[in-house]
Amino acid sequence: MVIETNKVVSVHYTLTEGTAEGELVESTQGREPLMFIYGVGMMLPEFERNLEGLKVGDQFAFGIQAADAYGIYDDTALVEVPKSTFEQEDGKIPDGLLEIGNMIPLQDQDGNRFTGMVAWVGLDTVKLDFNHPMAGVDLFFTGHVEAMRDADPAELEHGHIHGPGGHHH
Repeated sequence: MVIETNKVVSVHYTLTEGTAEGELVESTQGREPLMFIYGVGMMLPEFERNLEGLKVGDQFAFGIQAADAYGIYDDTALVEVPKSTFEQEDGKIPDGLLEIGNMIPLQDQDGNRFTGMVAWVGLDTVKLDFNHPMAGVDLFFTGHVEAMRDADPAELEHGHIHGPGGHHH
């Protein structure tokens, strides 16, 4: 069996910035492996492309350029907003909310949800960064294929894995 569309794939990986020797971003080593349904849009397309055709036990090592991962950093995604935007009904801003690096869930007037990171705090305004936290970062993955199986019809219908390592209904 090889990795192809509609297979449940389980991999252990280490993600670093740029190269195998780059700064560690995350790793599944010593934890549960990453499980996903291949080919249904759960993962970065370039990540999947690099795993296609591998078998259980196969090793992998590949890089993904920022443009093919989480995108190039976009300076226009830095938006300055009034501090008053974050005031509660009592006119106060919750303690600790506007700290640099905090991820703040927001909603626009149409009900769309998104997240902004506090990039800068001034006297009357706050600069929020709406880039993905990994925007502008080249990625490098090393690891191995741990397990694989056919996705069952319910998993394909729901678009996620059920049972151990997946979603429970």
